Amino acid sequence: MTLSSKIPTKILFICMGNICRSPSAEAVMQALVKQKGLESKISCDSAGTIDYHRGKPADARMQKHARLRGYELSSISRPFENEDFESFDLIITMDDDNYLQIKWFDQRKSYTDKIRRMTDFCSTSQVSEVPDPYYGGNQGFENVLDILEDACQGLLEYVTAK
Repeated sequence: MTLSSKIPTKILFICMGNICRSPSAEAVMQALVKQKGLESKISCDSAGTIDYHRGKPADARMQKHARLRGYELSSISRPFENEDFESFDLIITMDDDNYLQIKWFDQRKSYTDKIRRMTDFCSTSQVSEVPDPYYGGNQGFENVLDILEDACQGLLEYVTAK
């Protein structure tokens, strides 16, 4: 994967419902991309492994915590679709369940090299998953943003080094 001057690198972030973690990862990554002036080279989107929240904005609590850090969660929930394997260069999952579900969707094992865990890109956070904050309190949302800020920085370094 290289940053071509003609075609942007397309990254898709995945969580279960696409209302907390993956839209936050999308917003954090977009902010970093904009900060570095790479908008024409890297594009981001997010999706969920379920379609329960299809068409809905991000969770209001997640939006609130993200806004406090300067991120705007503007994406609308959508489910992962098989066409996403072709449309995106990287498919980044938030936890082991998401990872296994996306791997399962890849029945022919054609896209294995595109599917990665978000925490693979962490440099300071010592975690194996981005935990789902949905049923937790305020600290859960803050923890998610801490992990995502670390991981997105590492992901940006990975993408721009390739």
